[in-house]
Amino acid sequence: MLSRRQKLFFLKFFALFSVVRGYNILIIALAQYLTAIYILAPNKPARQVILDPNLLMLVLASAAAIASGYIINSFYDSEKDLINRPKKTMLDRLVSQNVKLSGYFVLNFLSVVFASYVSFRAVVFFSIYIFAIWFYSHKLKKYLFVGNLTAAILSVVPFFAVFIYYRNLDEVIFVHATFLFLLISMREVVKDLVNLKGDLAQNYQTIPVVYGEDAAKKMITTLAALTWVPALILINNYDLGLMKWYFWASLLLILAFVVVLWVAEVKRQYLWLHALLKFIIVAGVFCIALLDVDLLLNRFINFYG
Repeated sequence: MLSRRQKLFFLKFFALFSVVRGYNILIIALAQYLTAIYILAPNKPARQVILDPNLLMLVLASAAAIASGYIINSFYDSEKDLINRPKKTMLDRLVSQNVKLSGYFVLNFLSVVFASYVSFRAVVFFSIYIFAIWFYSHKLKKYLFVGNLTAAILSVVPFFAVFIYYRNLDEVIFVHATFLFLLISMREVVKDLVNLKGDLAQNYQTIPVVYGEDAAKKMITTLAALTWVPALILINNYDLGLMKWYFWASLLLILAFVVVLWVAEVKRQYLWLHALLKFIIVAGVFCIALLDVDLLLNRFINFYG
């Protein structure tokens, strides 16, 4: 049996993991590695890519910066989250605000340290990224349209650190990034519908608050329609291997998403829609390996052989 002190320690650990959303960070790190292996450096041995210390430092710098971003976002949104997510907020509050702020500064420092291993340009890149996250959390997220746009951009920025490192900025990468950007933009507006009560109480200028739920649904529907453009470009113009079926499945799920969106009325339904978008995004990460199944099998054999 665990003692009371041990139980409190584990509760605080899970609370901190919840604040920094460790599961999201793990998915992003995996996405960066899969992108490097299958899109940015397909001609290099998997072992060489995975064991590249520069790539590891960029992934760690990204993880630290993102974690610090979640902390500062939680710090500024504590009152709003108490209304929107009371159970999660009560868990998060096991970690004091002083500890959160200390963790925020330590993680930012570590991000810059990791980046300094790679190059001075990487230090500048992540320093700007850290500042942009803070400015978004402190100011921009309360402003109409600007908050959603900034959140979506900040979500894809860590991938550009890896793109720049490999000096690979092919057109196909931007088409993939556009599809991801549109999905994240949809998710951000759905999140505004989920958080409508808290946003109203804290005077956040979101689309549902200013223009109403129907306007938010129209915005999401427009973004959903736009996802078809990069998806069809990828399917029809590039060799995606088995990943093309991911895009076809995603488009069908997005159609179903829009149908459910227009009948949704309560927070629980919006949470389901948010979870569906998150599923599509996460599934896309694992499906990167389907770009070349033969390459996947060969690299698996060579890595463990």
